Amino acid sequence: MIKIGMMIGDRYEILEKIGTGGMSDVYKAKCHKLNRFVAIKVLKQEFSENANFVSKFRTEAQAAAGLMHPNIVNVYDVGEENGIYYFVMEMVEGITLKKYIEKKARLSVKEAISIAIQVSMGIEAAHNNHIIHRDIKPQNIMISKEGKVKVTDFGIAKAATSNTITSNVMGSVHYTSPEQARGGYSDEKSDIYSLGITMFEMLTGRVPFNGETTVAIAIKHIQEELPSPREYVPEIPVSVEQIVFKCCQKSPDRRYQSMAELIDDLKQSLLNPDEDFVKVMEPDRKASTRMITEREMERIKRASAAKDNMEESMRLNRRYTDGGEEEEEDYDEDYDPRMEKITTVLAIVAALIIGCIVIVLVGRALGLFHLSGKNGDETGQEEQTQQVEMIDVTSMAVKTAQERLEKMGLRVELKYVENAAYPQNQVISASVEEGIMVDPGTVITLTVSAGTEGVSVPKATGITYEEAKNTLEKAGFVVNRSESSSSTVENNIVISQSPESGTKAPKGSAVTIVVSTGAEDSKIRVPELMGREEDEVLAMLIEAGLGLGTVGQMNSEDYPEGQVCYQSYSVGSFVDPGTAIDIKISMGGKAETYSYSGNITGPTAAEDPEYRDGTKVKVTIETADGTRLLDTETASFPVAVNYTGIKSATGKITFRYTNTTEPTQGVDEAGNPVEKPGTSTEKTIERTIEFTKES
Repeated sequence: MIKIGMMIGDRYEILEKIGTGGMSDVYKAKCHKLNRFVAIKVLKQEFSENANFVSKFRTEAQAAAGLMHPNIVNVYDVGEENGIYYFVMEMVEGITLKKYIEKKARLSVKEAISIAIQVSMGIEAAHNNHIIHRDIKPQNIMISKEGKVKVTDFGIAKAATSNTITSNVMGSVHYTSPEQARGGYSDEKSDIYSLGITMFEMLTGRVPFNGETTVAIAIKHIQEELPSPREYVPEIPVSVEQIVFKCCQKSPDRRYQSMAELIDDLKQSLLNPDEDFVKVMEPDRKASTRMITEREMERIKRASAAKDNMEESMRLNRRYTDGGEEEEEDYDEDYDPRMEKITTVLAIVAALIIGCIVIVLVGRALGLFHLSGKNGDETGQEEQTQQVEMIDVTSMAVKTAQERLEKMGLRVELKYVENAAYPQNQVISASVEEGIMVDPGTVITLTVSAGTEGVSVPKATGITYEEAKNTLEKAGFVVNRSESSSSTVENNIVISQSPESGTKAPKGSAVTIVVSTGAEDSKIRVPELMGREEDEVLAMLIEAGLGLGTVGQMNSEDYPEGQVCYQSYSVGSFVDPGTAIDIKISMGGKAETYSYSGNITGPTAAEDPEYRDGTKVKVTIETADGTRLLDTETASFPVAVNYTGIKSATGKITFRYTNTTEPTQGVDEAGNPVEKPGTSTEKTIERTIEFTKES
């Protein structure tokens, strides 16, 4: 049985449970040999005694362990220890594509294609290793904090032979291919169909086929034509629409024949989205949609019934057989000479297209071609920006006023003056009066009281950021960094400061300096993350082409618990693509903390009369909120401890040890001398403790 804190394989320390499925549980662990965090999938105890389940689990783990690719959640290790069957996977911090789509309603075409290309590359690596995933869906695609897309959960994947493999598994019915729904053959092209459905959902925010039962949905996959994604989102380019159509053809032979072909068309759609270059074969009699037979309907119903009676992961792994029935004829079992001709033509066309793409790319790189497109001289009406109404900030704390104005999309500059009538750091006036309508981005200058003991602000402009920071901190100020692109000021040189040099400001107040990032070029503007939850922030950063850095916690009076209250780059700053933005999550207002210091004595005679000094004891201290302060083993008491910053008022000390007694001499009923064996008794003693409140 898996317990938090235990070691597996003499190297993996179990830290916490992070997921569960029908057959297995997933834990976060630390690999002490390589000093990294990993995810460990463990076969549930109720299945570990079943040789069939154990065999499947091992086979699937070993198949997945053969895959190493940047777009696949890699499997590092497979093992068994004391009846615990497990495999060790890459730990991916992020969200699923399903959750990402739900948060954004639907993705932009460019973002959907970018994700589809990365998913395709991961699946291609699996197919090249003769492994078919068979359960491609947004729930099995992860987007990491760095924006990397990874295919996960090869739990029902099977190593394929040179022939196709037979599957009666229904799979996830919204994304299942017609041949999987029929219980027929499934091969690499089944993954292509499921990816097409996933692309449809990314582009439109919905799945193409829905119904009240799994059977109803499966029948739609088999019989109904795929609706056009442009019915829901008209601006989807024709090439992207045709790619989805080709992926989701009913007949596997009319889909893309490999992930490489699909990747080529996806990349082409990024270059020429409005060109109709995707070639889909016209349906003939044998490739057209067929009505479902009674036998196939019975097959689907039985698969659906089995599916509904078990948890998802178990259902996906369960198989059944149709005793005595003849195998159903596949879609295009007979040889078709026309198909061979079409395939040859398509191969030639694909080669020509790829050659043209290479020529264009090389030409552009050498400056030989200039593609026409939108530019700064192009005429057109720009979207009118809605103005905002200036609020009254007089007598507000400067920090509050600044945050409120920035949330309205306004920029703030500070001007400190010595003033005895207003408390230090209180706004005296603003450069724009209350009620005036202004454009977003307008600079509002706040005149702020420096009290009567202001400190002169040194000059920080025209020097490097490091020099400016050092100068200001030596004068007693806190430095806030903001960034802006500039074609005239070199990278890392301070463009401006607020408050300006020579003015007076309270010691310890913030001075904001704007640092040049050089010419704008490919710089990305940092979005507003404050006041949002972590999952939403991750989605925003991925969309912007940025990454999520470290995530910390801090107390904040200004933001409710669970919302971002700090970001390492200011809103509107320009940073390089892929830059990691650190954030901190609010824990609410300042929390009360406690301390605990003293000596822990061993079990007393009142607690256990049989306890003897020198017995090896495992001692743990745990707070009421589950935080473990101490976890040690000792035979010597007292144990000195000293902890501060504890967030709970109470906790408990737990002693776990074994009392043993030596063998003793005695007599039996007949009066003969006998030796009575010693005993071993497991003991657990708990003490409740109260911590001292910190001032």
